Amino acid sequence: MTNQLHLTENLRVREVTKLVTPERLKEELPLGPDLTGKVLADRETVRRIIHLKDPRMLVVIGPCSIHDPVAALDYARRLARLAEEVGEKYFVVMRVYFEKPRTTIGWKGFINDPHLDDSCDMEYGLHAARRLMLDIIALGLPVATEFLDPIVPQYTADLVGWSAIGARTTESQTHREMASGLSMPVGFKNATDGNIQVAINAIESASIPHSFLGIDQEGHTAVVKTTGNPNTHLVLRGGDKQPNFEVPEVTYAACKLVAAGLEPTLMVDCSHANAGKVARNQEKVWTDILKQRARGNCPITGTMVESFIKEGSQKISGKLEYGLSITDPCIDWETTERMLRM
Repeated sequence: MTNQLHLTENLRVREVTKLVTPERLKEELPLGPDLTGKVLADRETVRRIIHLKDPRMLVVIGPCSIHDPVAALDYARRLARLAEEVGEKYFVVMRVYFEKPRTTIGWKGFINDPHLDDSCDMEYGLHAARRLMLDIIALGLPVATEFLDPIVPQYTADLVGWSAIGARTTESQTHREMASGLSMPVGFKNATDGNIQVAINAIESASIPHSFLGIDQEGHTAVVKTTGNPNTHLVLRGGDKQPNFEVPEVTYAACKLVAAGLEPTLMVDCSHANAGKVARNQEKVWTDILKQRARGNCPITGTMVESFIKEGSQKISGKLEYGLSITDPCIDWETTERMLRM
């Protein structure tokens, strides 16, 4: 029977390698009681903001993706000091994105390929990702990430204060099910073509219980049953080269949320189509958001910014420039300071 199965399955699988279990990774790199209290407090603050109980604006800011833990920690130290300075106006959460969805092909992120050489050393990637998150939380910063692979949350979700489901996966049933069981608030981005109804549908789906296949802390295949996530919201990121951050689009999105029986609260992504994929345009979007909030009765409770030490981006080739993104272009640190001090 075994020989017969070899004729019909895994015909295109080159290798299967066992990974460390989530339980074992957490034993090696534990959160600890002090940082556990901080993660819980950070999640509660985010929850209060998106439910209109805290007047501050949630600011999810940081590199498009993590590729150099040293530079990421350098950035985090700067951001921690700035976050404390502007804490009365903004609740600052650092983007710590280890997974990157690809439209066609390309680097899939630090967890998948931490050495940037297609060796796909995921054992190392998971360890290094968790270690970096712990280091950033210890600085006093909450961390945010996008969950792409449904297995990864078992390894890192206990550290995350806010998470995103991206534009390419918002319509995915797998990701809606996963979000229904995540312990932190979750933002759903509108689709890449600008469709916001897809994200509203996702919010409704993630709010109810689901049962699906996953893994447990020991790495065994399991049936996961969730209670539903009541702390989800819409993220406007533009689409089809058209922005959706200005008053008419924001008002329309808020009306659609109310029509669906949802709270009219949303986040605006200053990057991606809202910035026309030009990093420095994020400052214009940011300024417009502040004006909308200053007028009062504004549904925008959060914003997202792609920011790193240096402006722009670079390709993965040869020696990489320190503090420069290898995925989407980012604003530099000087612009980041200027924006957050507005």
